[in-house]
This record gives sequence, C-alpha cells and structure tokens, in this order.
Amino acid sequence: QVQLVESGGGLVQAGGSLRLSCAASRRTLSTYAMGWFRQPTGKERDFVAAIISRDGRTYYADFVKGRFTISRDNAKNTVYLQMNSLTPEDTAIYYCAAGTIATMTSSYQYWGQGTQVTVSS
Repeated sequence: QVQLVESGGGLVQAGGSLRLSCAASRRTLSTYAMGWFRQPTGKERDFVAAIISRDGRTYYADFVKGRFTISRDNAKNTVYLQMNSLTPEDTAIYYCAAGTIATMTSSYQYWGQGTQVTVSS
C-alpha cells in the first residue's frame, strides 16, 4: 500500500520561499512517477511538477517554471518541492501523488492528504 504524507506548508509573505516534503512508503519513488499538484479554494486541482522514477527527468507547469524545483531523495523516500518567489496566486492546498505517467493527471493513483500554502501580499 502506497502512503504519502506531505509537510512543510504554512504562511509566507510574497517573494518568500517554502520547501514542501512528501514522505513516501518504501519503494514508491523507484516504482512511480511522483507529482505535485495544487488546488486553490473553489478551483480545480492543477498539475505543478513531476519527477519520473527511471531517470529523474522533471516536468513543470508553465506558471512555476524558474520558480519551483522538484527533487527526490531516494534514501529518505522523500520528494521535495522547493518554491521560490512565491506570490499570492500560489496560495493553495498542495498535494503529493504517485502515478504511472508523470504528465498524465489521471494516471496518479495515490494521493497525500495535502498541505496548505498561504502567501500573503
């Protein structure tokens, strides 16, 4: 059973940074593509970034390119999302997920509980 637990969310001022962590159950990072998604209040869930298991290739949504970085530590079974230059528009619940195809949202089968990120202006 795949388990994902996010942490690291919180309140930050615009222009600030946060690093989200996603602790995964054993073998998850070597088996699945890992993705970060976000859902602002009252809006749909959007893809943010993903990293594939085989070679660590990464993918990003256009609205975070150059600001966010996804990475993984296989030894710690943890995926990270480093978020810099945050704006109020980045306010959302951020979810970690595991799936079979990095860029296909529908392929993500396992989801964490989410962590709230709030960016004040």
